[in-house]
Order: sequence, then structure tokens, then C-alpha cells
Amino acid sequence: MILSKKPLTLAEVKEYLKDEEKTPILDYIKKFGKLSEEKAENIRKNLEKLNNTKIKEDHLVKILDFMPQDKEDINKILFDIGLTEEEEHAILEIVNKE
Repeated sequence: MILSKKPLTLAEVKEYLKDEEKTPILDYIKKFGKLSEEKAENIRKNLEKLNNTKIKEDHLVKILDFMPQDKEDINKILFDIGLTEEEEHAILEIVNKE
């Protein structure tokens, strides 16, 4: 039974599974998870401070998992919303600061 539905970053999944034996999902997280849970939370808070109503929780998780390096990366991740150049720049500034 599903009690709640919330998108999780790879860092959060890693924390949930830290006591598990070696599994394919842990191998995936080790290979592709770029952030620690603390860094991911810090970046998430800074992105939330932008108060951009276009960016939903799902988008935040995608940004944190992929850590875009340029505007093209942001457009690939957030293809379903239209961001202005200033909004893209603000996201990149936060992501690249970490």
C-alpha cells in the first residue's frame, strides 16, 4: 500500500538504502549520484529560495540528480516548462556554486 508519493533525489535514496546489501540500485547510485545528502539539501534550499512557481518538486529532483552545467542542460531537464534567461542563469549560479 502506498502511503505517500514524493520524488527523491539519488542522495536521498542512497540514505534510505545505506544499510542494504549490495543491490543494483546501489551500484547505480554509486555510479551516477554526484552529491551527498547534505549538499543536495543545501542546493535544494537555495533553489527553493528562488520562489519560482514554474519549478515543481519533480523539477528540483531532476536538477539535483543531473546537476546541469549550462543552459542547454537545463533545457533538456526542464523541457516541459519555459524559463527565461534570468531564471536559467539563477539556477546555474546555484548549481555551479556547489
